[in-house]
Amino acid sequence: MAETYGITMGENAGSSPANIPAAQAFDLFPTRIWQIPLRHLAPHFAQWAQAIQAMRAAAPMPAGRTNRGGWNSVDNAVMHQPIFAELHQTVRHYCAQAFMEMGVGTPAFEVQSWANIHDRGGFNFQHMHEGALLSGTFYLQVPEGSGALVFKDPRPGVLNAYARGNGANAYKDIQLRPSAGLLVLFPHWLEHFVEPHENDVPRICIPFNALRPSTE
Repeated sequence: MAETYGITMGENAGSSPANIPAAQAFDLFPTRIWQIPLRHLAPHFAQWAQAIQAMRAAAPMPAGRTNRGGWNSVDNAVMHQPIFAELHQTVRHYCAQAFMEMGVGTPAFEVQSWANIHDRGGFNFQHMHEGALLSGTFYLQVPEGSGALVFKDPRPGVLNAYARGNGANAYKDIQLRPSAGLLVLFPHWLEHFVEPHENDVPRICIPFNALRPSTE
């Protein structure tokens, strides 16, 4: 993923002939996501994966939504379980940091979270998290062949662009290849999908939303 997310102003486009001003590039409408490798939580990963598999065994009917070819929990408060307390605290910390960078201060929020498993061939179709303040995913078990998280270019007009790829004003979807322990935060309105999983070992993650408190 690119690391430049802010608006860039005043960059010279290159040398110009004498007495002719150089073009200045202005990169507008940046879309910022955050990636944090939570390696310090690695000692919990095996236990957390077992806990999620136990949830599936206890309630095997998936909630559905955008998940296909696997299982997701009906429970939308997975991180509120005591076993996930440290992860819940960590997610809240980075959500608060993201809100500051978004310029909205420190809004009151609660974390909605659920377990998501992809068996071989499993995927999530394109969607966004309508009504959230911020969205994200924590990747717990990511075997070889796990499908990428694909972010759709959010600019409607760029669908008509003849330029494709990394160039200026070009259309390009972004593939994020996850790894175990990676926490990803992104705007709730950013459409995304998950490519098919290609391993017999399940892919496990804990998606979440930061929401306005239910008492508001």
